[in-house]
Amino acid sequence: MVKETFPIPAPMFNGASRRVDVGNVFDWFRQGWVIFLANPGVWMAMTVILIVILSGLAIVPWFAGLAACLLTPLLAAGLLLACRKVERNETLEIRDLFAAFQSHSGGLAVLGVFYMLAMLGGGLLGAPSSLLLGVPITLSIGFASALLVFNRLPPVDALKASCHACLRNFLVFLVYGLISLILCFFAALPIGLGFLVLGPVLAGSVYASYRDIFIAV
Repeated sequence: MVKETFPIPAPMFNGASRRVDVGNVFDWFRQGWVIFLANPGVWMAMTVILIVILSGLAIVPWFAGLAACLLTPLLAAGLLLACRKVERNETLEIRDLFAAFQSHSGGLAVLGVFYMLAMLGGGLLGAPSSLLLGVPITLSIGFASALLVFNRLPPVDALKASCHACLRNFLVFLVYGLISLILCFFAALPIGLGFLVLGPVLAGSVYASYRDIFIAV
């Protein structure tokens, strides 16, 4: 006699993604803005901490690039976890920036190694290619971090799913990247103070795009 366990568990998420419309990009930025407005003070404080960390790494030039690449997935995951707290109407705290260090550091560090290799490859191709590849590479790492933390995919599977999603939505992310670059230009004008707002908005937009492409399948 065959014994069944009820309820039958749902199949594990395999990283499936969907193709979205270009117009969704504007909704991602709108949701990013809403996430920022939920607690502007905490978001700006986290952004200041990020800037201080990156500035501190720059003191040792030969070490800065390596450390930044290794830390990027960990810090990106912290920002995404913070976005989820806002979505769930939970209290946002500055320490949420480092939440991923406690439970997912190993897998995210592996993503950091891939990120470092990808950026080195882009750098070897020259500055224009590096700039062109920077946005999709960063988005891929952001999605991979989310898939690893939220969906518990292994690092390599998370990267594959992330890259596949970016390729399926190439035109969408091209528009997203262009808008982001324009916003970064204007954010940098007032001595870079605009990044205190734009940074959290971009983090929220990445979270919104992850929810749109991977969750609403």
